[in-house]
Amino acid sequence: METESEPYVRLATLRQLHEVMADMNTARSLADTLQTVAEGVVKGLGYELACVNLVRPDSDLVVAAFAGNAAAEALITGRVGSRESWERRLSMGEHWGDLVFIPHTEGWVLDDDDVPQWYTDGPAPRFEDEWHPSDRLFAPMYTPGGPGGSCGELIGVLSVDRPRNGRRPGAWGREALQMYAFQAAIAISNARLRANMQRALVRLEREQQALRASEESFRQAFEYAPSGMAIAEMGGDQHGRILRTNDALCRLLGRPASAMRRYSFSDLVHPEDIGTLLRTSAEGGRAELRLGRRDGTYVWVSLRNSVVADAADGPRFLLTHVEDIEERKRRELQLAHRASHDSLTGLPNSAELRSRLSSRLCHRPTHPGALESLDAAYGHPAFDANGHGFDFRPGGGVEVFDGFDHHVHTVAPANDHDDGTKGLAVLFCDLDGFKSINDRFGHNAGDAVLIEVARRLSRGVRDGDTVARLGGDEFVVLADGLGRADAQDLAVRLRSEIIQPIRIDGRAMRVGASFGIGWAHCGMTADEVLKSADERMYVEKRSRPKQHRRAG
Repeated sequence: METESEPYVRLATLRQLHEVMADMNTARSLADTLQTVAEGVVKGLGYELACVNLVRPDSDLVVAAFAGNAAAEALITGRVGSRESWERRLSMGEHWGDLVFIPHTEGWVLDDDDVPQWYTDGPAPRFEDEWHPSDRLFAPMYTPGGPGGSCGELIGVLSVDRPRNGRRPGAWGREALQMYAFQAAIAISNARLRANMQRALVRLEREQQALRASEESFRQAFEYAPSGMAIAEMGGDQHGRILRTNDALCRLLGRPASAMRRYSFSDLVHPEDIGTLLRTSAEGGRAELRLGRRDGTYVWVSLRNSVVADAADGPRFLLTHVEDIEERKRRELQLAHRASHDSLTGLPNSAELRSRLSSRLCHRPTHPGALESLDAAYGHPAFDANGHGFDFRPGGGVEVFDGFDHHVHTVAPANDHDDGTKGLAVLFCDLDGFKSINDRFGHNAGDAVLIEVARRLSRGVRDGDTVARLGGDEFVVLADGLGRADAQDLAVRLRSEIIQPIRIDGRAMRVGASFGIGWAHCGMTADEVLKSADERMYVEKRSRPKQHRRAG
């Protein structure tokens, strides 16, 4: 009877195993898979208790699932046993293939270790293969596909207890438990993989959502920024070509977005600012330059480039912020003009006159005595074998003349006769009779006279000449490229312009003008040049009859 029923029992067990394996492979989560594995031992293998001990990332094992006893489940689920204690257990007892059986006669040494456990005392076995409550049976679960067909990495241990028939499992029961542990390991590995994939998908979706939100935030910040924004290509044949602009930049330049995409910033920048643009485009950073409007005018902008790089391919495009600074630049130019020009007449003031004059003068020694002094002081000639001169600065610097520094030397006619030499003439003008106008008609009338004299002087010189107000009723004219006769003719013409009647508030007023002509040349300072012209003006003023110097 027993031999006839055994095949039927085994077939029924196989059906149950098939069902529980199908359940654990179709569980929807890792937690469901672990619980299904524990319950499958009770349902399909004939044990009353089953526990799944899962290896954690720190290598210790946690009780992840329990089946068969609610009180035991509540007591030990979630508790952790050290990997060291588990390694000790798996090395003890009898090894039934991959299974480990520790009989109660040996297992008592494990009662006090840190592995969570549920056990009860009972009487000694009445026959050889009877199960004792303190017997332990473990089925290690390994990842499949180890090298050479061996077991892979330990992922957990199945603990089983209380066979329903009260006996230790025979060959068939051992084989079934071992096969079940193998399939459970596959199910748990797959569940972990699915869980990791799900977490990765969730993380990816969150990142994509964050990216979409970031892109939308960037789009709104770009489109609705109060100042100009542009994206341009970087590298390749289309380097600098504008890909996208916002409304603020289109309004600033008076160009539609569709037209802007036909340009690069180098097409729009003022020719004098192209070098500044190229440096900024190559390195990123900030620059102030002029961009062309549609109507042909230029606007001053602060342009800030940020290089947006791709980790793999290098720089990809430029993000450009364009801020209108026209008003600030206008104020700066006005302040600079006020600092260098006379507030009443609009002419260059004394400081600007000296600056322009000094820029034309170097400090080259001009007489043999000075050169000999330099030779003696420095122990070597002041000129080299090729005749190039050197100016030894007090701080140790040396200035090289005659083309080495590209300085065009300012020279003066050698004497009072016109020898054909062209130089920088300095005409010092002092008005005659101006004080009497201030005294008789007031300072407003005097200011009006000065404004008109400035206009007449400016009208009487060439483009490129400088007319400056030195202070009070003194004016200076710098006229380059004149000989002595040319300078004298210029002084006569300017005097003739000034002495013409000036109508102020219906009155005709006259002032005279005395001119002194000085000559600038390298080796002189600006003050020395002006003093020379001033002295000549006084010589000229004293030499003229007093009645010719009076205002009418």
